[in-house]
Amino acid sequence: MAQKLEAPRRVPLSKDRVLRAAVALADGSGIESLSMRNLAEELGVVPMALYKHVANKEQLLDGMIDVVVGEIDPPVHGTDWKSTVRQRILSARQALLRHPWASQVVESKKNPTPMVLEYMDSMIGIFRAGGFSVNLTHHVMHTIGSRVLGFTQELFNDSRTVDPEMQEVMLREMGSKFPNVNAIAMAASHEEASVVGPGCDDQFEFEFALDLLLDGFERLLQRA
Repeated sequence: MAQKLEAPRRVPLSKDRVLRAAVALADGSGIESLSMRNLAEELGVVPMALYKHVANKEQLLDGMIDVVVGEIDPPVHGTDWKSTVRQRILSARQALLRHPWASQVVESKKNPTPMVLEYMDSMIGIFRAGGFSVNLTHHVMHTIGSRVLGFTQELFNDSRTVDPEMQEVMLREMGSKFPNVNAIAMAASHEEASVVGPGCDDQFEFEFALDLLLDGFERLLQRA
C-alpha cells in the first residue's frame, strides 16, 4: 500500500517566535538590517502576518528589549544587597555583550518597557530590603543610571569611522591645544571584545565605576 507522505507541519507564528527571530536577525546582521519585510522573509511569512503579533516596528523593538532583559539572572537568595546588585548588573552586561545592538535601542527609548520596569522594580526592592530608605534609594538609582542595565552612557558618541590619516592630524592638533585631554586619549587602551556600544565602555572600566559606586552606597548606608 502506497504510503501518503505528510508535508512538514509549519511551526505556528506567535509573538514570542517573532521577537526571538527579530533578536537573532539583529544579532547576526545588526539592528540597521531589521525591518518588518526582512523579518517576514526570515520567518517565511508575508509581512502582514507579523502585524497580528506586533503593531509596528516600535513595538517590535520594545519586545526585543524585553527578550534581552529577560536573560538577566534572577537575584541569588541568601546574599547581601551589595553582592546581589553587583551580580545582577554584571549579568545584565553579559546580556548586552550577547546582543551588541541592545544598548543603542535602550538609549533611543523614551519610556521603559514592561520587562525593564519589572527589572527596575526588583532592583529597587533589593536596595530597600538591604536597609536603604526610599529617599536614598532614589538617589542611588539616579547615580547608577544606565549601569543598572549593564552599560555606561558615553558623554560623546565617537562611533563614527574616521580615516586613520585624518585621525592622526586631529590628534596632533588636539595635542597642541588640549594637552591634558590628548594625554588621556593617547594613554588609554581598552579590551575591544568587552566593549558595550560605542566608546570606552570595556569590562574593566565598567566594573571600576560600578565598584566605586557600590562602595560609596555602602558608606552612605552605614552613615544613615
